[in-house]
Parts: sequence; C-alpha cells; structure tokens
Amino acid sequence: MDGSASAPDGKYQSALEFLYGRINYERTDRGVPGGSQLKLDRMQQLLDALGNPQESLKAVHIAGTKGKGSTAEMIACALTAAGFRTGLYTSPHLEKLEERISIDGADCTSAELVKLVEAVRPAVAELDQKTAKEDGLGNPTFFEITTAMAMLHFVDHGVDVAVLEVGLGGRLDSTNVCRPVVTVITSISFDHIQQLGNTLAAIAREKAGIVKPAIPLICGVTQSEPLNVIQQIAVERGARIYQIGEDFGYRYAPPLRNSPNLSGGVIDYRDSLSRDGTQFDAVRVGMLGSHQASNAAIAIATLRRMQEDGWNVPEPAIRDGIANARCTARIEVLSREPTVIVDTAHNLASIEALLSALDESFDDQHRLLIFAATRDKDVSGMLRLLLPRFETVILTRYVENPRGVAPERLLELVERLRDELQPVPSVIVCDSPSAAWEKAQATATPEHLVCISGSFFLAAEMRPMIETRGTAPTP
Repeated sequence: MDGSASAPDGKYQSALEFLYGRINYERTDRGVPGGSQLKLDRMQQLLDALGNPQESLKAVHIAGTKGKGSTAEMIACALTAAGFRTGLYTSPHLEKLEERISIDGADCTSAELVKLVEAVRPAVAELDQKTAKEDGLGNPTFFEITTAMAMLHFVDHGVDVAVLEVGLGGRLDSTNVCRPVVTVITSISFDHIQQLGNTLAAIAREKAGIVKPAIPLICGVTQSEPLNVIQQIAVERGARIYQIGEDFGYRYAPPLRNSPNLSGGVIDYRDSLSRDGTQFDAVRVGMLGSHQASNAAIAIATLRRMQEDGWNVPEPAIRDGIANARCTARIEVLSREPTVIVDTAHNLASIEALLSALDESFDDQHRLLIFAATRDKDVSGMLRLLLPRFETVILTRYVENPRGVAPERLLELVERLRDELQPVPSVIVCDSPSAAWEKAQATATPEHLVCISGSFFLAAEMRPMIETRGTAPTP
C-alpha cells in the first residue's frame, strides 16, 4: 500500500472524520468502556473481513499499567538497529494520529493513512449494517479500526516483527488477537479501576490475558499480590515466565544532576536466560528517570529471550536501542532557562516516578507546576503527591477533550488538602492551557523548573504551544 508523504487535504480530512466519528473511548465524555463494550469477537470479525492480517505478523505484545510505551519504544529501536524491519503500534497519540503507526521509527504518512482508511471502510460498513439489523456484534470502535489499520500497514510493508502496545488492560484489548513470539507485562498499579478492577490482583488478571500457551512471558511486576496471579496464569497456559529480580535484574546509576545533555543514567544488566547467562555493563539509558532503568532491563530481557529463540539481536544493537529510544512527553525537557518539562503522568505510580526523576536529575530549583486531570483518575491522590513539591501551581483544563476536571473543581480539591499538606504552594487558576502557559511565562525566572503534568491530553495540547512560542529545546 504505497503512499506519498502527504495526501490531498480533502481526502485526509475525510479520513480523520471517518475515524473520529467512531466511538472513541479516549475522547468521549463517557470514558473508557466496561467489559460489555470490549468485544474481541467484534475485532476478530473485522479482521476476518480484512483477510486476517494479524496471522502474518510476528508480534511482541506488551501490557502494563505504566512503562509499556517506553519499553515498546526501546524494543522496537533495538530491533531496527539489529536490521529487522520493525513495526510499532502505540496509543494514544499526542499531536497526530499517524504517530500511532510507525515502521523503523518513521510514522505512517497522511497518504498512507488515507489508503488504510479506504481499505477498512467496506469492512466497517458491513459490520455497521449487521449491527443495524440487530444481528451483529456492535459497531467497530475507533481503537479497533486503528488497530486493524496498523496490522494492515505492517503486512503491506513486509515488517519482520511488530511491537504492539496494549491500549487498555489486555484480556479484551483489540491487540489481543495477535500472534506473539514473546509477551511482556511491565508493571501493575491502580488505573482504570472501573474497567479493570479495584484490586491489584484483578488488574493483573486482565493484564495477564495476553499470556499465550507456550509463549515466553517477560514480567517486570514485583508486588506479591499481582505477581501471584500472573504466575498462576502463566503456569495454567504453559508459558515460561522470566521474572525481574529472579531471572534478570539490574543495578542503576543515575545521571549527573543538571547535565547539559540530559538523558537517563546507566544500568549494569544481568540475566540467567541462557545456560551461561548474560552480563551487559554500563548500558546507557536514553530516557530520564529510575523507572526507565526498570523498563530498560525489561526490554533487554525481552530481546535476549528473542535472541535465544533465533532472532539475531547482538549486544551493540541492544545498547543502541536502549540509548536512542525516546518517548515524546515522557519527562521530556523542552527548554532550559527556565527548564520546561512535559510529562504524561496521570496516575499515582507515574506521578511518583516523575517526582523521583525531578529530584534525581535537577537541583532544588524554584518549581512551578501546570496541572490538569481527567475525571476518572485519582485526582486528589495526585495532588496530594504534587502540591508539597512545588512553590507555585497553576490549575487548568485541556480544551479538546470533554473528560477534563474543571479548574474550579481542582481548586476545591486543593483547598481540602491544605490542612494536611505542608508546605502549601501558591495556587493560580487559568481556564485554558494557553492562559496557563502565559501565566507561567510571566511568573518563571531562568532559574525555575516548569513542569506540565497530570494528563496525556494536557501534554498533547501544551507541547506544540510551547515549541512554537520561542522556547525551542536546547540540543
């Protein structure tokens, strides 16, 4: 499915309207669905109509509450460095839908996106007609359609391997129709509890739905409650599990504070995945934060398991992938003087990882936070962690998605927390990200650290705004 770099504006806009006109739980005010709306049968029916492209793909399938996107990037980058034509499917996107589907680091073009939409339209229309007659499985959703498009794109371009990031959970996720050569669960913590369950064990059960019979599983989960569930499911399905802290591990050395070329630290990696074991010393991690060291170890273990299964992924390619992988808006430094960081952290575990990275990599600068959040998150919990760590907090809401918490409501939550938190920052309320950024620019000095966090949608709206207002990143 060849396509030029760009499509005519009309066709491209029509393709986007078709996709965004579908049920899209990332952007609807209803939030993400429960199990009754997540139907693998419907996804399979869509793929049947498209010739089952997933059956031609060798996949690396990655689930986890946090870390799955970064781990997927590292694995894909290393496989590309090893000479494999590598597809990568991630979600959600920040600025353009094409970001979700890439091959060897190059995003799908707008022309390719148009051709993919044209390819899936008839199959989607057929399922819509069946649903209208009340003999179908429901209308295909935005995520189901884009997942099918990614699989078509990868088959069309003859990829050797496709790295697939789970969208939500695992068991009923649209990606869980793939044929993996290895599966990965990076971590388990609380998120999407209405859909996945309100205990770590319940969440683990959903994530472990990606485990396949006789397919190796790389596991980065360390808490006993979810780990016991994952191990039980792996045993039931005859999947060999490789566990962090047992079969592989790492030691982490953080980066120099305030380094002009900010990147992650280094890890010494060890494993017993082969008879003689493996030892990689001083592996440079490209992304900031101690949590990325864990992600790097999980990525290396995955690549090492693939190597044992016949994939030629030499050590230099692994090192290259871990060092050069980047995830947009994951503790991303957009400028210096003041230091401006944007991060997509949106649950307690990812907020803790963000704060740890700030403490690790930056001196005790004056800190200013721009914060917005989604209604189905633990907003009070996030604020409880964040407020004592910043001198000034600007509360706002993103404007392109209806799921945001009103800044006035955020202020109410801050006021409730004042008695239990010390110190308490000064708080400013702004009704839009652009107003919040204007206020931050007026407030911050060159010695400030400005952090934008709380929601993927806030990061998506503010990142291009900052880049176009004269604060380009320092090389």
